[in-house]
Amino acid sequence: MADDYEIIDPRFKRMVLPNAALVKLGEGFAWLEGPVWFADGQFLLVSDLPSNRVMRWTSSGGMSVFRDPSDFENGHARDGQGRLISCSHHGRITRTEIDGRVTVLADAYRGKPLNSPNDVVVKSDGTIWFSDPPYGTNTDYEGGKREALLPANLYRLDPRDGSLTVVADDFEGPNGLAFSPDERLLYVAETGGQFDVDPKQHIRVFDVSEDGTRLGAGRRFFAVSPGNSDGFRVDEDGNVWTGAGDGVHCISPEGDLLGKIKVPFTVANVEFGGRNRAQLFICASHTLYAIYTNVRGARRP
Repeated sequence: MADDYEIIDPRFKRMVLPNAALVKLGEGFAWLEGPVWFADGQFLLVSDLPSNRVMRWTSSGGMSVFRDPSDFENGHARDGQGRLISCSHHGRITRTEIDGRVTVLADAYRGKPLNSPNDVVVKSDGTIWFSDPPYGTNTDYEGGKREALLPANLYRLDPRDGSLTVVADDFEGPNGLAFSPDERLLYVAETGGQFDVDPKQHIRVFDVSEDGTRLGAGRRFFAVSPGNSDGFRVDEDGNVWTGAGDGVHCISPEGDLLGKIKVPFTVANVEFGGRNRAQLFICASHTLYAIYTNVRGARRP
């Protein structure tokens, strides 16, 4: 309802619906992450990360277990063939085939194991872009303590030949990522060192090269307050919808804060899905919410 929104810029008023309420879909989880919508099956997958499982939600059946154990999967995406691409905090990028088999696409770079892949997006050319901070190696809560042998890089994986390249290596803690609708820009959350007293926390934006294989120098796009940006999605008009300490913040392509969806708990990640990609699913700490908006999420593979 109207009380679920904060209008900061008049442009936000047309993007939300005064009669659409924030609805609780499930609760009692440890920490929700990695939402991904399956339009063909009309269901949402979401990681209950510390519990080492992936949950499934449908409007008719509510919450159920999709995968347990899940290898501490965090972020998810789908490729052009509808297969599930997953980030495992045990240092793997995997693909769940249509028949249910799980294929490991990447687990090392130049002979060293990946840290703890966090979030992932699939480009229209089929390449897989993912962040690899050390967060899953820092504690036993989200994967298991071990030495991180690689820097906190941002990678591009081409599943056609298995090639893995670093596209950005100047992060302290790369996290959520999303392409603009035309794929000319890549937004990446910098969430800094997990135990830093004053961590570097903001969203960066990169220009994507004409051939779609490289990134230009990143620049600061927006700093969320309160809290920090973790995961986010882009709507079809190029606005960024990101988790924050007080809900979901909507940011214009120019970097203006347009408004907020108020949520009782810290939001880690969001996903557009439902009818016409106009339902925003919200991973808020231990609770899954959803709300209908007056915008549609950008189309993805």
